[in-house]
Amino acid sequence: MRAVSGTREAAGRPAPARARRSPLDALIALAGVAVVVAAVTPIASRWLYNQPDQRLVDLEVYREGGLAVLRGAPLYDFLTQPPQLLPFTYPPFAALLAVPFTLMSWRVAQWTWTVLIYAALAVAVWYAFRDLIRRTGRWAPLTLGALVAAMAWLDPVRDQIRFGQVGVFLLAMCLADCCTRAPRWPRGLLVGLALAIKLVPGVFLVYFLITGRRDAFVNALATAVVATLGGFAVLPHDSAAYWFGALLQGGDRTGAVDGTTNQAINGIVARVLDQGPARTAAWLVLALVMAYAGFRLARRATYAADALVGGFPMRTGRAGTDHLAAADPASGPGAYALLLAGVAITGLLSVLLSPVGWIHHLVWIIPVIGALAGDGRDTRRCLSGLAFWIFFLFPLPWWGAHLSRTGHPPITRFWGSLERDSFGLAAIAAIILLGNQLTNRVTRRASREDPSQRQVGMGTLTT
Repeated sequence: MRAVSGTREAAGRPAPARARRSPLDALIALAGVAVVVAAVTPIASRWLYNQPDQRLVDLEVYREGGLAVLRGAPLYDFLTQPPQLLPFTYPPFAALLAVPFTLMSWRVAQWTWTVLIYAALAVAVWYAFRDLIRRTGRWAPLTLGALVAAMAWLDPVRDQIRFGQVGVFLLAMCLADCCTRAPRWPRGLLVGLALAIKLVPGVFLVYFLITGRRDAFVNALATAVVATLGGFAVLPHDSAAYWFGALLQGGDRTGAVDGTTNQAINGIVARVLDQGPARTAAWLVLALVMAYAGFRLARRATYAADALVGGFPMRTGRAGTDHLAAADPASGPGAYALLLAGVAITGLLSVLLSPVGWIHHLVWIIPVIGALAGDGRDTRRCLSGLAFWIFFLFPLPWWGAHLSRTGHPPITRFWGSLERDSFGLAAIAAIILLGNQLTNRVTRRASREDPSQRQVGMGTLTT
């Protein structure tokens, strides 16, 4: 792998002394927190004070899983209380992590989980909008607060609060692992933990392989294996029941595949074709095409980011981690935007390729918006990011489900059916936009500013 000499020198320089913070800096930070609290209070209040049987129902599943661990009860046999009747669908390792929430009252657990979701959202927003936030200088805390407030109102994020889901945690872990310049942990560790909690982050194993981050691939796989073996050691019967039983049931345990909230390719196909071999074949073919095209575009964006800084990931010798030159602020916003685009594409693929990809899984739209916005200097890119933000503010699939019911004119039902699939279709559009148009735009601009920069085309992906 080629080294980036300028970046190596920058990495070797001692960090400048931290400037003394003034009272104004403290006020700016408090203002950022106040903006977030003001924005999220209506959302959190709505669901934390909802009907008792409708509050954070997925958190109830996790907590009941933790209680099953403490009681020695079968983890995959219980259902939550009516009317939800939800089973535990995660690996046993996830149930072990839920045990601390069994030591709290149900009410305290709800509040704690909600606060943690918003803390993870702040981490995710920092990585997604890093260059824009940095550009605002001392006002960065207020900028971060405003962006967290804006992202909190996205429909997938609101659903994360409504159900008490884990998606924002997984988003933050994957972004931190893939976009930190030189992490203090072995790169791949956080993706491995995310994979041990839920299987869908496994797409990042493919991402690490195809982009040359092989150390990260090994670290992620090893972490996931160790965590899974730990689950076998503590919960041998439940682990066997999951890996050789519950896992194979797929959508039978997670819910109706053709439900409106399933925005994966499988859900889109299931709403068009009746159950049977033809539907399964159509899903597999479309999923394979999406995987091939999507991973090529993710690789293209990532390679373009590496090309902009003159090389590929550079070893630091610290526990197998690497220095991502594209994530170095000194490398410029273009490289980081393309690095982020490759990660966002991979995250969207985790939703589209899964048998079930619920609306709340589409929190991956946050790094999409961040990659498009960049440092905020490109008006066209900012408008594209704004368009995605507005689009995902509203529960369009549910509006489409209403319009597609019988009783409406045929043309209304047709457009309603399209709207019902709108989030999944928008995710596909985002993949194409990031991997093609954004990559071309950033690399062309870099070439104009520095003619020595080479263009990265689709053919580069086969080298």
